[in-house]
Amino acid sequence: MRKELFKHEVTILKDTFGRLLRRRAQTNLIKLIKKTHPADLAIVFRYFNDDEQTQVFGLMQSNDHTIEFLVELDDTLIQKILNIKSAKRVANLIQNASTNDQSYILGFLQEEQAQSVIDLLNKEEKEEIEEIMGYPEDSAGSMMATEVFTLYQNTTCGDALKTLQDQQDAEMVFYLYVTDEDESLVGIASLRALATTQADILLKDIMEKRVHSVRPETDQEDVAQIVAQYNYLAVPVIDSDNRLLGIVTVDDVVDVIREEATEDFLQMAGAGKDREILLKSSWENAKVRLPWLFASWIGGIVAAYIIGKYEHMLESIIALAAFIPVIIGMGGNIGTQSSTIVVRGMATGRIEIGNEIQVLLKELKVGLMLGSLYGIMLGIFANFRFISTDPMLGLVVGLSICSSMLLAAGVGTFTPLILRKLDIDPAVATGPFVTTSVDILGVLLYFMIAGLLLTI
Repeated sequence: MRKELFKHEVTILKDTFGRLLRRRAQTNLIKLIKKTHPADLAIVFRYFNDDEQTQVFGLMQSNDHTIEFLVELDDTLIQKILNIKSAKRVANLIQNASTNDQSYILGFLQEEQAQSVIDLLNKEEKEEIEEIMGYPEDSAGSMMATEVFTLYQNTTCGDALKTLQDQQDAEMVFYLYVTDEDESLVGIASLRALATTQADILLKDIMEKRVHSVRPETDQEDVAQIVAQYNYLAVPVIDSDNRLLGIVTVDDVVDVIREEATEDFLQMAGAGKDREILLKSSWENAKVRLPWLFASWIGGIVAAYIIGKYEHMLESIIALAAFIPVIIGMGGNIGTQSSTIVVRGMATGRIEIGNEIQVLLKELKVGLMLGSLYGIMLGIFANFRFISTDPMLGLVVGLSICSSMLLAAGVGTFTPLILRKLDIDPAVATGPFVTTSVDILGVLLYFMIAGLLLTI
């Protein structure tokens, strides 16, 4: 019900914008832009043509509302609308944004244009942005907020509350980050603890000394795992001297989790890792998918070669050909299921070094149970459908599908585990290898079993 209501609201909003754009009612458009939530505006913006997008963005003012809109916007659209704007216009747009939002937006500009924008900012902002953009892409340093609220450890809770009330620039004060005389991070205190403690108590007496922190070079996936595991609202980023550089907040982590999950699923499906795949041209989509499909094509060629080798068997018992698709299909399906479960388990930390054998054995049991069930059913069907054929056909088909599904479950589980050992991203290489190998091995097993049990 809520989903349908949201779609209805988006439709109304889209129609309203369209009507005002056709009338070129700039005053009303500006009012509507201000009233529309940035996230909703980003959704509606996708439906505009190039001219309409230029008109709407040109009416946006240099404020937090516009920055939030850009952060919510699809990567491809950000790049398109900003690269045609002057450096001065972009600098005006981001001048009041947080440092991490500034660096995020500048990352979509061409190098020369980005540098021109940076040169127009004040010295302090310029230094902070250059520092953040100097960190590796998709690292904690590249996504951290540098405007962090800190307090000295000997500050009383009463003074801390007064200081907190005067804070305006700090990025989402979830925790109080407590430092010593060397400005090193020594602990954190929650707002709840601060509010419920007597005013004369020192921060060092209520702070949590065990702090989960990360270095600026830490991969964003590792940061996301810490947030998910400990239910943190923010994670501090420190340098080698334990000095606080910034924080990564939960809203950024949610985006990371969504992006990484999307990339993994796209790569496993052989559709690349570009989250904006729907906005790419047909030619770009085709280029991305070609290598993965080529691997499947090779597998099909090899499978066809194997079938050709057993041509005499098919000529003797033509009924064997009827079950080739189901043998290949069932094996491929359970292999894909197992590999997806394992890759997801590794991404979430559920599958760690040491429990791989248990995972493999579990999936093999699943493959055996499902293979036995479908083997019995398919074997019975084969004997009834081809009653005049060799009575062993049912047993051949049943054993083949059971063996194929058992083998596929093992391959689907084992492959990502081995790839991780070799420092190869399982999300990238698992799909092509599993589908290709399962098709080949499934056909080979089928004809080997048939050759052993059938009278030809």
